[in-house]
Amino acid sequence: MTRAAPVYVPAPMPEAMTLHVPFRVVKRGGRKEIQLPEGALQHRRSDSALVKALGRAYRWKRMLENGEFATIGDLAGSESIAHSYMTRVLRLTLLAPDIVEVVLDGRHGPELTLPRMLEPFPADWAAQRSHWKAAPR
Repeated sequence: MTRAAPVYVPAPMPEAMTLHVPFRVVKRGGRKEIQLPEGALQHRRSDSALVKALGRAYRWKRMLENGEFATIGDLAGSESIAHSYMTRVLRLTLLAPDIVEVVLDGRHGPELTLPRMLEPFPADWAAQRSHWKAAPR
């Protein structure tokens, strides 16, 4: 005599289920993102506009330091970018290293946007941290 294998019968599913997830929608760099509550695990995502601007700033700084271009004006002309915009982006090379790391890792808050970072900011690293409240999270 052989035994029959047990048969699994799933429990009946309710017709409707309600799931409550607390979040809020914030604008960041011209787009909307979902912000989860404090303590919730969040997928870290860097702001591509900020990362691109940082990359450009350090590349342009290297080109100027290596003597590839004599002035910011020459470099701006070569890159077909307004001189004033280039100087604002180049200022990003003065950021505190931990703020750069926070931006690259995507651990910054919504207050760190490219337009806001292109505005004048303090040269002192401690003052920068309090200016943006950009301490690593």
